[in-house]
Amino acid sequence: MVMPRNNRVVVTGVGVLCPVGLDTAATWDALICGKSGIGEITLFDPAPFATRFAGEVPGFTPTDYLSRRQAQHTDRFTQLALAASQEAVRQAAIKIGSANQNDIGVIIGSGLGGLDTLTREARVLHERGPKRVNPFLVPMMAADMAAAQVSIMLGARGPSLSPTSSCASGADAIGIAAETIRRGDAQVVLAGGSEAAVTPISLAAFNALRALSTRNSEPQLASRPFDNEHDGFVLSEGAAVLVLENLTSARSRHVKILAEVAGYGTSSDAHHVTHPAESGTGMARAMSMALAKAGLKPDEIDYINAHGTATPLNDRMETKAIKAVFGEAAYKVPVSSTKSMTGHLIGAAGALEAAICVMVIQQGIIPPTINLTEPDPECDLDYTPNKARRAMVNTVLSNSFGFGGHNSALVFTRYAEEF
Repeated sequence: MVMPRNNRVVVTGVGVLCPVGLDTAATWDALICGKSGIGEITLFDPAPFATRFAGEVPGFTPTDYLSRRQAQHTDRFTQLALAASQEAVRQAAIKIGSANQNDIGVIIGSGLGGLDTLTREARVLHERGPKRVNPFLVPMMAADMAAAQVSIMLGARGPSLSPTSSCASGADAIGIAAETIRRGDAQVVLAGGSEAAVTPISLAAFNALRALSTRNSEPQLASRPFDNEHDGFVLSEGAAVLVLENLTSARSRHVKILAEVAGYGTSSDAHHVTHPAESGTGMARAMSMALAKAGLKPDEIDYINAHGTATPLNDRMETKAIKAVFGEAAYKVPVSSTKSMTGHLIGAAGALEAAICVMVIQQGIIPPTINLTEPDPECDLDYTPNKARRAMVNTVLSNSFGFGGHNSALVFTRYAEEF
């Protein structure tokens, strides 16, 4: 099925900063080489914590992208979003001015927002009193500030919001952005996610939940999706932003079209705040909805980028959900979890993995699931273990699932002209 041109949404730009790269090209090169971005935490002293490693964005200097004053008045998660947006806009070659600024939106999700700022100012309150709290605390910590600051930077006056659906936030931002364009409320939307959750309070909190790997002696081997020794996810930071555009707008600008956003599905488990439903039915509903909207059958999908957190329950339930949706085709479609290399970017994870899916379509290479040496017996699909694989990829499914029972799935396809 090919949608009418005025309803088609395409990707014309990608911007990425994550633990394996400071931009999209570096990220892609690292992924196809199976390079891990996980290492000992340097942003603070991790010695007292049960987990002492994470995925930090290497060499990120805010003033390379922002003025010193802007950097002082923005949290790290906003800084990362601003940097990723700059790269995405450059690739899409968008010029924003009075003629089009009302038709350009910004939808950037974050699961946790400005934790670093909030933690720091809570310490100020405790140690120095309420009059010493930074007056910029609220506009630095609020989860919507990545979207707001990108809108201000670009002068984009279209729809601007920040979905917060835990680890599905970035994927939901892209799905909502595509629907916003389809219904005619914007011509272009910068969509994605940003997170800077490598902070003492979040590390302590996830350790208290027993959600994180504690493989401190070998951090690069710690993220082990679908492996029999998976013992939790690896906390990471980063941002990814896609430029989504109405097809008519993209064609009028003669810009390169990287992929098409063909389908978006979302559901709720209505089950538990941290555990996915053991049946996997909520995950399956999101996938089925995305496929139906894309007009695709399960056996027409060429690659699945799994949520694949390396927590035993998630890995097993996602595997079960894929089997429920794909049937026998589940054993034929290549799957991989790029979190094995990047770690888990929480609210930015779905956006990063959507960006990776666009690159997979463009490059014809499926990134591997590294650290997969002995699969969990309940995880028996083709997870592309340890080595990238060349393939003609025209259709991809990207899964994102979050605390609270949020399930989201995106389908991207290779762009094809109407006939």
